[in-house]
Amino acid sequence: MTSMGTKCISCLKYLVMRQKCLCLLLVFTVYSLVNPVFFRFLEGLIPMEKCHLPKGFKLRPGTHADNYLDYWTRTDVQTCTQWKAPIIWDGTFNATVYDEMYKKQNTVIGLTVFAVGNYLDMFLERFLVSADEHFMPGFPVIYYVFVDDLAKLRRISARLSNRGILREVAVEKQRRWQDNSMSRMKLIKELIETRVNNEANYIFCFDVDQHFSGRFGTEALGDSVALLHSWFYRRPRFMYPYETNPLSAASLQSRGDFYYHAAVFGGTWQNVRRLTEACHKGIVEDKQRKVEARWHDESHLNKYFWLNKPTKILSPEYCWDPFIGWRTDIHIFRLQWASKQYEASRQLD
Repeated sequence: MTSMGTKCISCLKYLVMRQKCLCLLLVFTVYSLVNPVFFRFLEGLIPMEKCHLPKGFKLRPGTHADNYLDYWTRTDVQTCTQWKAPIIWDGTFNATVYDEMYKKQNTVIGLTVFAVGNYLDMFLERFLVSADEHFMPGFPVIYYVFVDDLAKLRRISARLSNRGILREVAVEKQRRWQDNSMSRMKLIKELIETRVNNEANYIFCFDVDQHFSGRFGTEALGDSVALLHSWFYRRPRFMYPYETNPLSAASLQSRGDFYYHAAVFGGTWQNVRRLTEACHKGIVEDKQRKVEARWHDESHLNKYFWLNKPTKILSPEYCWDPFIGWRTDIHIFRLQWASKQYEASRQLD
């Protein structure tokens, strides 16, 4: 066979192989569109960036527990950021080291949660009872619970142990559920200024429609703490639902680092006060311009964390949606989304 014939056959084989690959890609694409579970499985295969820090790196001076983080034990996930903040995954930390350090400091942790309208009836009891078991075990916790029905809250509080102190905060439900969500930034800021600053060292803020199912401990404490959104942590940045309206104070376009979930955020009370103050200011500016961010307070939170980088980031283990399905990188569910029943939970009347 001539060299020309050999080249023709090779070219033909290449074209056939290329067509097979394109057909296979088309099949995967179509199947992903009609089968969301398969699509989410493929998402889990998208590689994450690797930690660039050298082995032996110490985040803080002295013997701070963060210095014992093992960034290199989890090669399947991203364990640090470009600005050297740790991303906390199962296997990267020693819980005993953290607990011993914070016990020496007599650390007190605050927790805020809002339960207004049907959210109180549907989610609050399970949230508080599970928090009593799993949130900051072994440490004093103060629960600041915002409700529109104190009698219902008192019936639930009877089920809690003596480890935590429950502070009742009466609020009025707003006309729209979106306003309930956005008003919490103002209310948390005011609470910190009047109560938390005298009672707790750290404060974590939670959505109520979720429940604890594993240790959510002192390894999560930090100056400024954000959470990777479980639906977006494996996706490329162009798919993040940042606010794109240039009129909104939350506008980010595509400039963010990660997509953070507003269902969990925390830190020292000083830093959380700054965060909530900035987010509330942005929400007020938007109202004055007659615009509303696509994802409300979460959009403003993402803008804040882009401008003010968090010092610690929690992996999706700390707020996982079971609807996503199985992922090899999620070894433990520490906090899980409740089943979303928006028609019932968001009905305020």
